[in-house]
Amino acid sequence: MRAHVPALPTLTFPLIVLLGLVTAIGPLATDMYLPAFPQLDHDLAHGPGAAQMTLAAWFLGLAIGQFSQGPLSDRFGRKGPLIVGLGIFALASAGCALAHDYGLFCFFRFLGALGGSACAVIPRASVRDVATGRKGAHIMAQLTLVFGVMPILAPTLGSLVMQFGSWRNIFWFAAVYAALAIVATQIMLPDTLAPERRIRLAASDILSRYRTILAEPVFLSNALITSFSSFVMFAYLGGAPVLFEQVLGFSPSGFGIFFGVNASFFILGTQINGRLIHHFPMPAILEAAILWSCVLSVVFVVLAVMGVAGPHHPLLTCALITSTTAALGFIGPNGTVLSFSRHGQHAGSASALLGTLQFALGALSSVLVGLMPQHGALPTAIGMATGALCMAGSNILRRQATDANEHAEQEA
Repeated sequence: MRAHVPALPTLTFPLIVLLGLVTAIGPLATDMYLPAFPQLDHDLAHGPGAAQMTLAAWFLGLAIGQFSQGPLSDRFGRKGPLIVGLGIFALASAGCALAHDYGLFCFFRFLGALGGSACAVIPRASVRDVATGRKGAHIMAQLTLVFGVMPILAPTLGSLVMQFGSWRNIFWFAAVYAALAIVATQIMLPDTLAPERRIRLAASDILSRYRTILAEPVFLSNALITSFSSFVMFAYLGGAPVLFEQVLGFSPSGFGIFFGVNASFFILGTQINGRLIHHFPMPAILEAAILWSCVLSVVFVVLAVMGVAGPHHPLLTCALITSTTAALGFIGPNGTVLSFSRHGQHAGSASALLGTLQFALGALSSVLVGLMPQHGALPTAIGMATGALCMAGSNILRRQATDANEHAEQEA
C-alpha cells in the first residue's frame, strides 16, 4: 500500500502578492528614509556621511540575521519564524522613531535588520518549497514585480512624510506596515514546509550544512553573481542621496521621482526576463546581462573621471545609472534560481546563506561609497563598476562549475 504523500501548498496570485509585500520590508526600510539623510545627519549630530553608516548597520544586521533564519525556518517551518521576525522589525522601527542618540539609532537599525532578515529569506524558501526550474523563475519574477513596487513608492512616501512631519514618522509608518503584515500572514499564508519535511539540527550541524552548501561550486558561483549584483544596487543606494540632492541639485521630491523611474526599469527587466526564460536558457540571459552591466558601469566611471557624468550633465548621469540597474533585473531572479538548483532539501539554509552574502557585500558597498570623497558622480560610479566586474569574475567560476558537473554526469 502506497504511503500517503501530502500535497504541496500552491502559491496563488494573492499569496504571491502577500509574499511580495512581506519581502518589500527590505526595500521599505532601505529606501524610504534615503531622502531624509541630510536631516538625519543634522538631527543626530554626527556629521556628514553618518546616515550612510546607518544604512551599513542595516545591511550588516540583514547579513547576520539571515545566517540564522535559514536553519530556523527549516526546523520550525516558514510561517512562525516569519511572524516573529516581523514583530522584531516592528518594535525596532518604533525604537528608531523614538531614538535621539546616533548610537542608539544604529542599534535599532541593526536589531530591525535581524528581524527583517526573515522577510528576505523565508519568501524565497517558500517559492523553492513549491516550485523549481522555469516555474520557480516565473514565480520569482512575479514576486519581484510585487515587492519591486515598494522601491518606486518608498522614496516618494518618505519625501511626502518629510513635508508634513518629521523623518521619525517614516519609522512609525514602517512599524505599522509590519504589524499589518503580521495579521495578513497569520490569516492568509499556509506553511509551505510540512512538519514531516522539517529538519532538527544542532549548532555544529548547522555550521556543517553551511560549509557543505558553500563548498558546492554551482551554488557558490551563482550566489556570488547574485550578491555582487546587490553590491551594484547598494552602491547606487548608498551614494544616491548625496549624488542627487547635493551634487546634481535634485529636491527630495525630485529624488523620489527619479528613484521611482529607476526602480521601474529594474522591474521591467525582471518581467522581460520572466518571458525570455521560456525561449532562452537562463545562463545565456544571465551572461548577457552581466556583460551589459559591465560595459555601462565602466563607461560611467570613464565619463565621471572626465567630468562629463556629474553635475554638468545630470540627465546623462541618470541614464547611465538607470541602464546599469535595469540589467540587474535579469541577473537577480536567474542567479537565485540557479543557486538553489541543487539544494531543494534545505532551501531555507541555502536562501539564508545567499542573503548573508548579499547583504554582507551590501554593507561593504555602502561603506566603500561612504568613505570616498563625496564630490561628483565618481564614488557611485566606482562602486557600481566594482560590483559589475566582480559579477564577471564570478561568472567565470560559474562556467567552470557547470562544465565540471556536466563532465562528471557524462562519466557517471
